Amino acid sequence: MDFIQRNKGKIDNFFDGTATDSYLVFGAHKIDNGTEFAVFAPNAKKVYVAGNFNNWDYTKNPLQEYRGIWYGTVEHATVGDCYKYAIDTGGGVILKSDPYAFYSELRPKTASVITEERDFEWTDENYINERKKIDFANTPVNIYELHLGSFMTKENGDYYNFREIAPVLTNYALSMHYNYVELMPVSEHPLDASWGYQTTGYYSLTSRYGTIDDFKFFVNFLHDAGIGVIIDWVPGHFCRDSHGLYRFDGKPLYESDNDIKADNPGWGTCNFDFSRTYVKSFLKSNADYWIKNFHVDGIRADAVANMLSFDFCKQQRNELKNQYGTYENVEGICFLRELNSYIKEQYPHVIMCAEDSSDRGGITAPAETGGMNFTFKWNLGWMNDTLKYMKQDPIHRKSIHDKMTFCMMYAFSERFILPLSHDEVVHGKCSMVEKMPGYRTDKFAQLRAYYTYMYGIPGKKLNFMGNEFGQSLEWRFYEQLEWQLLKFNECSSLKNFCADLNFLYLNEPAFYEKDTGWDGFGWCNAGDADRSVYSFVRYGNKKEDTLIFIINFTPVRYEGYEVGVPFFEDYKEIINTDDGVYGGNNIKNRGCIAPEFKGTGEMPYTIRVDLAPFGAMILKYDDKIKKD
Repeated sequence: MDFIQRNKGKIDNFFDGTATDSYLVFGAHKIDNGTEFAVFAPNAKKVYVAGNFNNWDYTKNPLQEYRGIWYGTVEHATVGDCYKYAIDTGGGVILKSDPYAFYSELRPKTASVITEERDFEWTDENYINERKKIDFANTPVNIYELHLGSFMTKENGDYYNFREIAPVLTNYALSMHYNYVELMPVSEHPLDASWGYQTTGYYSLTSRYGTIDDFKFFVNFLHDAGIGVIIDWVPGHFCRDSHGLYRFDGKPLYESDNDIKADNPGWGTCNFDFSRTYVKSFLKSNADYWIKNFHVDGIRADAVANMLSFDFCKQQRNELKNQYGTYENVEGICFLRELNSYIKEQYPHVIMCAEDSSDRGGITAPAETGGMNFTFKWNLGWMNDTLKYMKQDPIHRKSIHDKMTFCMMYAFSERFILPLSHDEVVHGKCSMVEKMPGYRTDKFAQLRAYYTYMYGIPGKKLNFMGNEFGQSLEWRFYEQLEWQLLKFNECSSLKNFCADLNFLYLNEPAFYEKDTGWDGFGWCNAGDADRSVYSFVRYGNKKEDTLIFIINFTPVRYEGYEVGVPFFEDYKEIINTDDGVYGGNNIKNRGCIAPEFKGTGEMPYTIRVDLAPFGAMILKYDDKIKKD
């Protein structure tokens, strides 16, 4: 049976935009008598395969055409051979990498590499089965975001490959009590400085860190330790490098014919045209490929706002309007809805997360109600507001007190992840600890208090590598983290604090059991602006799981600070950021903290605590202490 007969159904799906496995049709597939190639290039006059199997003489291996699909078998092409497509545009021949290549040469080389799907001995069945039981509404999600090339390097500066770094990262994540890692893009990209966000090979695992089997080993190793793996993905735009998707067959193919819509001047890239059905098939299949073949637990879609609107980071112009006279990218919205609905149906316990800076509602709402059907959305509004507050001199924080409370006005409008991501520690924004004002000791104290506030506010958690130990420099993609700082007490103490806070987050149900509604959160006092103190309650399903958060963002000590609480029960500190083991001054509340009757209302009782300068504490209902 020839290529067309074998793939007729999948080809039809490719053209109508419903394909989710087009990688089984296109690309280079090793067969018994050689390698079978297929590429979509409808504007080409002729397409050839060039590679080291024909000494790059493309005229030796012309392909046949069917509905713009060029296909054929090259007998002597085998695993490990490099290749490109030679595309006759009518005005000359251009060389292009394979859009469906599964592997590529190490940059700066740009050829695709023939691979062969081999059986990998997965041992993560237990993890996958446990994953199927997850209900994200009441499950802790604590993500460690990292860039593999600069997390840790060898002594000579070389990257560790996936196999080498797997045990190192696993041990670190376990010691810090993260239950997910999120990798910045692992698809092939030509420029290290793009961090992977300007992609050329959507199906091609970057060759920087090893082979396909190495990455499978990496995911499997983390799964065996109970850690999930999320990858960043860039479905909105692609880079303009000449060997990539840009004007692939001499004319716009993956991008719009409308240059204004195609151009993404802010990033120097091209936007995908979602009105083209085969583009939807290309990207839906790509998401499926990473989930099915590599067992990844989640995909974080980058720059979703760019997919929702034609005028994202552009001047509003008539040429950008849709058929209804607005700037909404109707086809982009439909694509996201279709993609997420497919993933939710086929892989219901895989996370689909939107990095979305727009104020559009319904990002995590079900498709049937008009939503985008994402599992989570990054809460960038929370991030921007709270970091603005933290960068303010403490004496002036009372004037913007509501920056820390405003997030609760919309906290349950979406299912949120609270991110402190790589974007916040680059391009002159300072490292996390250097955002804090004051003397160095105060910077670390404020950061501990801020992290306590972050973990108490509803929403899942994400922190970028280095934030957990007070990296002093901004993140730099070309060198490893400043691990040498851990020899200093302030950094090692912050790391220990973050590990303890993470442990509480994973093990105290009030942090996550009621994360999506007001039955899980209540303000004790949201309005103490003059003292810049915030206090609130997190509830679990059981009364005894209740947690009280009290956070002081001034350098003033408050003795006998009064806080309303919901239950007439004794409380005890379970963590205090001023503990000496965390680099503080040991201003703590030892023993039980007994309540007094206050009156009616949601918080009818009062406790009094000693609150350290830039100090934060978490109190828990103490069911072991019996009152007279």
